[in-house]
Amino acid sequence: MRSSKYSRVEPIGRWQTTLNWSVEGLTAGVDEAGRGPLAGPVVAAAVILDDLKPIKGLADSKVLSASRREKLFDEIRAKALCCSIAEASVEEIDQLNILQATLLAMRRAVEGLRLKPTKVLVDGNRLPVLDVLAEAIVKGDATVPSISAASILAKVQRDRWCAELDVQYPQYGFARHKGYGTAEHLAALRAHGACPEHRRTFRPVTEVLR
Repeated sequence: MRSSKYSRVEPIGRWQTTLNWSVEGLTAGVDEAGRGPLAGPVVAAAVILDDLKPIKGLADSKVLSASRREKLFDEIRAKALCCSIAEASVEEIDQLNILQATLLAMRRAVEGLRLKPTKVLVDGNRLPVLDVLAEAIVKGDATVPSISAASILAKVQRDRWCAELDVQYPQYGFARHKGYGTAEHLAALRAHGACPEHRRTFRPVTEVLR
């Protein structure tokens, strides 16, 4: 791990305070999708935007329609200086817990960037272990364009994964509920049990495995 003249903020699973340091260089935004669902990986994305190629309409992925997210997904990948999408698997979620798996996916996304940022802005209040300056920003997906872009990439990637899983296991309705614990999903769990992509340590899944 490279040393830095800046203090490194890296504890996992602890509350983080907002930093006010300003540094020159590339800034990456990071966000995740899939912490709450009962199945599938948690997906994270990191994006370094190009100031010379602005993207209109960036916002928290949750407030955008699916069709708008899909269009922005392609535009972000075409116009960003670089971007990276990574995940932590169901097995890693069950082994580490969802928070640690989320931070792991975020770290993988940052490490997968073709260009190395000098600063990383992460949505939320906790940070993964990184070898660059990092800042946690609560509701950053609604206020920081690069984090908004990362939230869109992560959301679309995971939704596409759910659509593929729906073809494999149509009885659960993954294309509709995206793995969340809806009444439809819970009823399917009771009727059919868990599939290999369900998170065994999440209570509704644990209960049907007893």
